Amino acid sequence: MKISDLVKILVSAFFLLVVSTSCKKEKPVFVKKCNNTAEVKRLTIIADNYFDKFDNKNAFKLYERIIAISDPVKDRIDYVDALISIGYIYLDQGDYVQSEATVIKILPHLKYLKKPRFAWDTYNILGCSYLRTKNFDNAILYFKKAYNLNTKERRKSNALANIGLTYMHQKDYKRAIKIYSKLTSEGFLAENKKTNTLKDYELKDFAISLDNLGICYFQTNDSKSLHYFNEALKIRLETDDFDNVALSYSNLSDYYLKKNPSLAKKYAEKAYKIAREINNYQSKKYSLYSLIQCSKGSDLKKYSNLYVKFTDSITNLRINQKNQSSNIKYNSNKDKEENLLLKAQKAENELQLQRQKNRSFISYTIISLTFTILLFLYFYLTSKRKKENFKAIYESESRIAQKLHNELTNDVYQTLTLAKAKDLQQKENKEILLLHLDQIYSKTRNISKENSLIKTDINYPQDLKEMIAGFKTSNLNILLNGFDTVPWNKIEKNKKITVYRIIQEILLNSAKHNNPSLVSLTFKLASKNITFTYINNGMETDHNRQILKNDLQNVENRIKTIKGTITFDNNFEKGIKISFTFPL
Repeated sequence: MKISDLVKILVSAFFLLVVSTSCKKEKPVFVKKCNNTAEVKRLTIIADNYFDKFDNKNAFKLYERIIAISDPVKDRIDYVDALISIGYIYLDQGDYVQSEATVIKILPHLKYLKKPRFAWDTYNILGCSYLRTKNFDNAILYFKKAYNLNTKERRKSNALANIGLTYMHQKDYKRAIKIYSKLTSEGFLAENKKTNTLKDYELKDFAISLDNLGICYFQTNDSKSLHYFNEALKIRLETDDFDNVALSYSNLSDYYLKKNPSLAKKYAEKAYKIAREINNYQSKKYSLYSLIQCSKGSDLKKYSNLYVKFTDSITNLRINQKNQSSNIKYNSNKDKEENLLLKAQKAENELQLQRQKNRSFISYTIISLTFTILLFLYFYLTSKRKKENFKAIYESESRIAQKLHNELTNDVYQTLTLAKAKDLQQKENKEILLLHLDQIYSKTRNISKENSLIKTDINYPQDLKEMIAGFKTSNLNILLNGFDTVPWNKIEKNKKITVYRIIQEILLNSAKHNNPSLVSLTFKLASKNITFTYINNGMETDHNRQILKNDLQNVENRIKTIKGTITFDNNFEKGIKISFTFPL
């Protein structure tokens, strides 16, 4: 954001504050409080019915209505139940901040509720929110709170399984194995499994523990994993748990990937077939990825293209869902404000009078603080911009100098040594010398090309394509998607140069540290923003990822200069995923 833009925003906010404090405040309308218990119970039955049918949109509206009209003390059970349900809806939508903020409101009520299920659901939602935002310490804290409650054995088993899942996310497979071994050999689920008295939904929970145990053993290169994968698959087929059958087949595909590639591909194809039939996002994504790992030649290209198209479509779907969720929240908040106004009983007149007296003082205080902040921000941002520019220039010069030193010093020294030590009149020595000089010339030309002037005229798209194509080799295939959908002629000159350099550096560094055989470059235009996504299937060790991320620090500095953002996905299943977005 430019300094001038920031100043305009702050000035606008300042005048809005002044006007709001200067206007005369209207007296609120007071209405006698009503007993809404009967209405709360009626709405709760309808809302729960929607919730059980996964109709989150209608359920959300009714739960918000219940919260607005209920008395948190008199209608405490229905009030807390509504908050729990909204917490689960936010969790399902991926809005973990709102999920946490909602259930935190329940905590003061727990000491008045005898049934432990309310506390269990509250702690479970908080644990899941923290787990999905990678706050593992808090996740384990709340899952342990849920486990320690005096509640049903099934709830205890679920809490313990969630603790194991958190350890899996932390890659602490030894602890996870200990937990899932306990769940599958003793306790409520294991004992009832032996006597064949588990219900279908309990069998599905048991299969999840078996499958997770198999994954842990697989990650630690223990052949026991195959037994647990097969056991989980058997239960899922018996209970028609097709959502998870596809995941079982994908796990078996991973297991046989190196041992029996043809069998691995068969399992991956089974997984993808079922995932398509049930239209499950997670199953589709994982089965497609398994197919890519097992395929070669035209099949590899086909499944890679399907994977890119699928991830793009899911991204668009999530954006639409997020927008719908925002509309729901807006409307529900509006209803809530109206009901709160109707529930108000009386105003504190003395407080209102005191506010009237203090208005002038507040106005002058705001004026002084606003101009002080504006002045400080102006000088701070100006100084920061100068430092950033100087740092970028210094880093660029250092990088070029280091590259010249690393790539040319040794070659030049060897060439000089050869010229001094050998008789250059001999044809063989002359050819060796020419070969060395040609190598030096080639490396110098490449360095020059990396830092040379970039043309930004109508030929820019073709030049960019040629630069990308230059990285193709017999061992590296590059897929280009959505390139021609970008209006390159509408992009500013400086942004074109930055995009060119960023793509060039990503390709150079990933080839150097990641050694991929397949690279996908996707360009996408949405809401006046251009997003570039780089995906490869190279080595996935944490060490290589960290080296690559460190080398791409210069890329991050470049993208900031055009008001863009960059994401380095460390949790991408295999390979590397880098995305950057900048405004058109």
